[in-house]
Amino acid sequence: MTRRFALIIDPVPASEERIDYSETFTEVDAAAPALSVGELSTQRGDGVFESIGVVDGHPQELVPHLHRLAHSAQLCDLPAPNIEQWRQAVRVAATACPPGEAVIKLILSRGVEHGPTPTAWVTAAPASDFSWVRTEGVRVVTLDRGYDLSAAERAPWLLLGAKTLSYAVNMAALREAARRGADDAIFLSSDGFVLEAPTASLILRFGDRFVTPAPNGGILHGTTQLSVYDHLASQGFTTDYAQVPASDLAKADAAWLVSSVRLAAPITAIDGRRVAADREFTAELNRYLLSPRD
Repeated sequence: MTRRFALIIDPVPASEERIDYSETFTEVDAAAPALSVGELSTQRGDGVFESIGVVDGHPQELVPHLHRLAHSAQLCDLPAPNIEQWRQAVRVAATACPPGEAVIKLILSRGVEHGPTPTAWVTAAPASDFSWVRTEGVRVVTLDRGYDLSAAERAPWLLLGAKTLSYAVNMAALREAARRGADDAIFLSSDGFVLEAPTASLILRFGDRFVTPAPNGGILHGTTQLSVYDHLASQGFTTDYAQVPASDLAKADAAWLVSSVRLAAPITAIDGRRVAADREFTAELNRYLLSPRD
């Protein structure tokens, strides 16, 4: 695939049941104009999305991604997506993916301002080459996210648990990390707890125990992190969710950022302090993450 593939979806109600939803899909030229100037996804970032890693035409963790899309839609008061319709759309997009790694994105927008229905589409494109960061790792800095751990419960209108299109803050955090000489960032709550990275989940290792920040307080529950935990548990390791004080970052034996397309990237430094990277263990994790997973 040398160019993007794009499929517009005519959303049907979540309760509608069909065998075949192909009549609700329209393939479009991804390089041609397709959205109205009144589209709220571009005007206000008013919508939700998912990025699905694809390996040799197989969409990884498809069901968890679809369920998270539905959860994000619920938090944003968007119409519930029809899971089977979106599943079939992903399958169509996957057929456009060549051997190797690709990424499929699902976008559900509020639609055109004052319009009657949401806008929905799926794209497919070659994935960036992340082989270097999977082996050499990433340096991270910690950044204050600007809210405490109870903010999501206290102020649900902040949509902290939804994967929304409003990613300006996340991109600004990555630019700030670069200004500080790092590759990525880890957000901290204002009351001193570890959250997540701008585009990834965090996993810490303490001996044979693996810990990720509990998916509350505005933390997005990572689909790749869930899959890694399934794998680790099958290997006999202990996996936990916990409130992680920022001070525990310095105590970890190893740490990773994990996400659907980059997969497992070992952290090699936190705020300038070196972190040991277990290359052999990381390579084993990525072999697993590159295997077909549902």
